[in-house]
Amino acid sequence: MRTKRTSLATVAALLALTATACGSGTAASGGEDGIEIGMSISTLNNPFFVELKKGAEDEAEANKVRLTITDAQDDASTQANQVQNFISQNLDTVVINPVDSDAARPSVEAADNAGVPVVAADRAVNGAKVATTVASDNVQGGELAAQQLAEELGERGKVVVLRGLSGTSASRERGEGFEKGIARFPAIEVVATQPADFDRTQGLDVMTNLLQAHPDVTGVFAENDEMALGALQALGDRAGSSVTVIGFDGTADGLKAVQQGTMAATIAQQPDELGRMSVRNAVRVARSEEVDTEIKVPVKVVTEENVKTFL
Repeated sequence: MRTKRTSLATVAALLALTATACGSGTAASGGEDGIEIGMSISTLNNPFFVELKKGAEDEAEANKVRLTITDAQDDASTQANQVQNFISQNLDTVVINPVDSDAARPSVEAADNAGVPVVAADRAVNGAKVATTVASDNVQGGELAAQQLAEELGERGKVVVLRGLSGTSASRERGEGFEKGIARFPAIEVVATQPADFDRTQGLDVMTNLLQAHPDVTGVFAENDEMALGALQALGDRAGSSVTVIGFDGTADGLKAVQQGTMAATIAQQPDELGRMSVRNAVRVARSEEVDTEIKVPVKVVTEENVKTFL
């Protein structure tokens, strides 16, 4: 573990951040080795990241380390400030769930230059050195979504794709996997691909507009469940009957939609496990233990047949 500098200024800064950071929280009081970890989550206005936060807190409690969590509110500048605050506090490790995989680079480089190792959670940081990246196998998940959608459609039809936040590794990798998978089915045509920023309301708006341009669509792949749920609203009675919708994440609301038959399937991540593994490896890094440069958390296809095991 790195040697820590203790000063009144550092203590004051830590107290100020804990008190004022939007959506922040602290788990545990520090174990015998006094490890302190800062974690910046892209947004807590999404059930997936709320579950990730809970897993991180549980792991911190189990390891008896202090964990300070901040909510970047999907703003890259806010996240940069949060990481800078963690650096100034001389924390042992920083965990970042990037708002934008490219925009996070300067902050991660600054942490590295200051001797503060960084763990990337759920999304990669492009072009910067991190101790490890803990993420779902998004490429595999995209391929599984394509395969499931093709099966549901009888390997033919017209499909639209709702993309996530531009600049995130999760959106890029899921899109890459889906494109690779759907290319195996030449009778399926992707008629439109548009971003809806991983947001339910935007999913509703974008899907409403796409239906006007493509009224004969028969399938939808949304890169997360929130956008898929917005698409279900836009589709109304057509969802689950004449239009097949596949989501991604396996959130509580997404699983309910699968159980009800309006969403055909979701590719279930394990957000609580992502949070746990991120903090677990942040602790290992703080203790100067070896960690893998990339840690993949498995994803699974959830349909009406097996959804009860996930609820």
